[in-house]
Amino acid sequence: MMRVQTPPPEASFQDFFTAAGLNRQHVFALADLPENLRATLRPHAGETQLILLAHAGRLLWEKVQAADLPGADPIDDYTAACVHKFFTAHNISSRLLYPGPAAVNLQAFGRLAGWHHAAPFMVGIDADWGSWFAYRAVIVAASDFPLSAVQEKTHPCLSCAATPCIAACPAGALQPEFSLAACADYRLQKDSACADNCLARRACSVGREHGYTVAQMRHSYCRSLAALHNWRAQMQK
Repeated sequence: MMRVQTPPPEASFQDFFTAAGLNRQHVFALADLPENLRATLRPHAGETQLILLAHAGRLLWEKVQAADLPGADPIDDYTAACVHKFFTAHNISSRLLYPGPAAVNLQAFGRLAGWHHAAPFMVGIDADWGSWFAYRAVIVAASDFPLSAVQEKTHPCLSCAATPCIAACPAGALQPEFSLAACADYRLQKDSACADNCLARRACSVGREHGYTVAQMRHSYCRSLAALHNWRAQMQK
């Protein structure tokens, strides 16, 4: 049995998800979204809002570890359980698009929320959390939550003269622009220092106090390493 210990469903929308570790939320009006993005959602009659949930820092990982979920995707399973619990308790019709099989442009919604700027190491970055956040859920709902203001903060990389991430990348994959092939070649090497880590990401000073634990990094990067193995196999066919 899943031991998902989330706050009581009567908590407010923001309080519920923040306490659950999904501590970044942005509520969009469906009608205000760019048409090309809204069309990909295939809105149903009565649906009014899109909710973007993300985690920042280490809290979500702590919650997932405490839940002790048995599946291969414990973060996705925990997130889906939290979303289901809240919307069911409040009797709000909703569809969970991500995590799920549908293709969702997470970074596009992150940019609309003002959360996402592209770092040289190809992970989103912002001025508060650095790169230590990730998108966790996209929900379309017949809801009337207060709409969120766009976060207006400058791209932290624009004022970074030292570029420690570029210097720290052992593959030399970040300049003059990111090279997936160079990154993959190095990560797939035996005993690679970036097999379950990213030295470039670790070198960035923005939001360093929110950096993931070794276990959290290993979880994420082992999954991406498996994807790289599949990508390389497809390229070699």
